[in-house]
Amino acid sequence: MEKEQLKKLIATAGGRRKADLVIKNCKIVDVFAGKIIEGDIAVSDGQIAGIGKYDGEKIVDAQGRYALPGLIDSHIHIESSYVSPEELGRLVVPHGTGTIIADPHEIVNVCGIQGLDYMMAAAENTALDIKFMLPSCVPATPFEHAGDTIDAKKMEEPITRENILGLGEFMNYPGIINLDDDSMDKLMVAKRAGKLIDGHSPGVKGYDLAAYASARIQGDHECATVEDMEERISLGMYVLLRQGSACHDLRKLVKGVTVENSRRCLLCSDDRQPKTISEEGHIDNHLRMCVEEGLDPITAIRMATLNAAECFRLYDRGAIAPGYRADVVLVDDLTAFRVNKVWLNGKLVAEDGKYLPEFRRQSIDAVQSSVHLKDFSKEKFRVALKSNRVHTVEILPGGVVTKKSVDTVKLDQNGEFVFDPEKDIVKMAVVERHKMTGNVACGFLKGYGIKRGAVALSVAHDSHNIIVTGVNDDEMEFAVRELEKMGGGIILVNDCKVVESMPMPIAGLMSDRSGEWVDEKLTALHEKAYSALGISGSVEPLMTLCFMSLPVIPEVKLTDIGLFDVTSFSFIPLEADEE
Repeated sequence: MEKEQLKKLIATAGGRRKADLVIKNCKIVDVFAGKIIEGDIAVSDGQIAGIGKYDGEKIVDAQGRYALPGLIDSHIHIESSYVSPEELGRLVVPHGTGTIIADPHEIVNVCGIQGLDYMMAAAENTALDIKFMLPSCVPATPFEHAGDTIDAKKMEEPITRENILGLGEFMNYPGIINLDDDSMDKLMVAKRAGKLIDGHSPGVKGYDLAAYASARIQGDHECATVEDMEERISLGMYVLLRQGSACHDLRKLVKGVTVENSRRCLLCSDDRQPKTISEEGHIDNHLRMCVEEGLDPITAIRMATLNAAECFRLYDRGAIAPGYRADVVLVDDLTAFRVNKVWLNGKLVAEDGKYLPEFRRQSIDAVQSSVHLKDFSKEKFRVALKSNRVHTVEILPGGVVTKKSVDTVKLDQNGEFVFDPEKDIVKMAVVERHKMTGNVACGFLKGYGIKRGAVALSVAHDSHNIIVTGVNDDEMEFAVRELEKMGGGIILVNDCKVVESMPMPIAGLMSDRSGEWVDEKLTALHEKAYSALGISGSVEPLMTLCFMSLPVIPEVKLTDIGLFDVTSFSFIPLEADEE
């Protein structure tokens, strides 16, 4: 702020000059005192000058609506929305979201720091204020090939960038607990820069959790129970109550929010697809859910504003008070939280569900053409077996945790797997797409329900190689080849013909089209997955498959190197021991 701007702000606050903007007749949610104040909000050069009775160059009558601070999503992966940063801003700002803390872990796994550069440049094109965390685990494990390896040395420059708040979720919690040198070096990069370290520690308890927290891990969004939440809060961590398109933790965790611990609780989505945003909303939906579960509305609003701002050291926002950013959201009431108008940095950016600023896109040239295959053919899918007893990756209902099962399969005279429609077991493969290693690893998937054709995606957490499954090698090869031609995305095939597809040219992770287009495509993909390919109606066909390669979620997963037993942290053969 320049000296003249400060003088203007002070004079406006003191009532000695007109405000640039006055929002009159508000019920202002005071997140500091926990009460409602009736009055006007005066704005000067994008900042709140004062609350009371003011005159302004421009007057907007709130007509008695409630004024909330701009909402903050404390942890989100933009890539999981399948849309670009600009497009996500267009979708969530009308729901009152002013700031998001984004972890671009997915695109950095594909494109390295160049992917981060793209995301930060694209973020400049939206009214949404996108703050970033620097991905801490690229690749997530050493048991797969990603597009890059980000070590402590590569972190030294980006960690100093203004809009990077710290290290993103440190998923390698064993590395911290066991004093792994690489993990220690990464932590020290953040500490030397005076930046935050975000957490990710599902299932960690007791002494191990104390060891993890002692590194000053700021928060965790991976609490499964109220007991998990309470233990982390007692160790000085913030807890992020998550409600995304895939993971639904908020309702069970909010039952553990009390007057005493609420200031250590935040709200986040982790992932939020366009369909969820259009049908349910964003952080405004989290507020509705909190109130439905009996939480005091002002406490819920504080979790979505002031708590988040303080946690991430964004001391210029999170409240409606003099000197704070003029991020103001008008809602009709404190139960439905229907958003009427949104001002960000003093500018009206949304009204009655419509995003108002001119829409601009960043060039995607630097993150296109991300599918690079070497010596690929269906021969890579051949897995001659000596025994028909095999390890299978069994899908468990309602999530992405899998079971390591042993099943018998049908083989031909050469020991090759033959799909049996009477058994819900199909071949699955992960095809390395970044460094042209030529790696293709095969396994068997149980419980997916596919009866015809094949499905292939270039979204396969966390390294995002190609994952494909189908009823025979020809269908799988055709799906991978078509995906390669598309430059990445999602494709369904049957009889070696494309049934439905969604190109995702931004690193093979995101579309360059509108959220509405993505929503329509995802709907069509789901419908065709069930109707044309016969995938089980109890399985989410896309998100389920893209997590079958994530070797940090139990019990067993498939990477481009092989079948990985997460419980023993070791690769295992396809063939199982005889009984």
